[in-house]
Amino acid sequence: MKNVKLIIEYDGTNYCGWQKQKNNITVQGTLEKALNKATNERVDAIGSSRTDAGVHARGMVCNFITSSSIPAERFREAINRHLPSDVAIIKSEEVEESFHARYSSKGKSYSYTIINRYENVVIGKNFCCQVRENLDIDSMKMACKYFVGQHDFQAFQSKGSSVKTTIRTIDELCIEKEKDTIKIHVTADGFLYNMVRIIVGTLIQVGKGKIKADYVGNIIESLDRMKAGPCIKANGLVLEKVYY
Repeated sequence: MKNVKLIIEYDGTNYCGWQKQKNNITVQGTLEKALNKATNERVDAIGSSRTDAGVHARGMVCNFITSSSIPAERFREAINRHLPSDVAIIKSEEVEESFHARYSSKGKSYSYTIINRYENVVIGKNFCCQVRENLDIDSMKMACKYFVGQHDFQAFQSKGSSVKTTIRTIDELCIEKEKDTIKIHVTADGFLYNMVRIIVGTLIQVGKGKIKADYVGNIIESLDRMKAGPCIKANGLVLEKVYY
């Protein structure tokens, strides 16, 4: 038996998220079908994150246990030939028996892309959120500093999940702008349900002038979901990297 780690890239547009569901097409379910064909075994794929419907990934990590004779580094080709064009294995390697894609993770990085213009976005519309109103980038950058560090992020969690604690540590939150494209990068030791999308929604409200940058600290301290911004669209979000 060996424990194989995969790094996966996928376009989440046509999937109901990562996690396997009975009556919906998911990335995990699609991957497991490919794994079963490649190994002739019933294999469970353990994912590092439960990305939502429409969310994409460049660096999703999963692992699986197999008795297949295929060398670990050759699983990339063996699995890819059974996958649709919107999912790809970037790397496969053997890892120690104790490795668990989710529980061994030390942190994750996400990016979120906003197109800030009035005209409709046509090319790449499945990979961004469009905001037509002008955004004050300087105010959004000022607001970022309030999120960095260890905080109770209860105000930035959607209902629908149970966790032991809502305390998380954000190591980096930064914004880049090039022409009408705004990219938000965030790295943390972990994320709550919809946390990144609510943080981005709050930053957009700051950019629109509806929330003052220095009020973000009050929102965090309030633990009140109603005071934070909306949970923004999923399709601008990409899981970039998982750290171990």
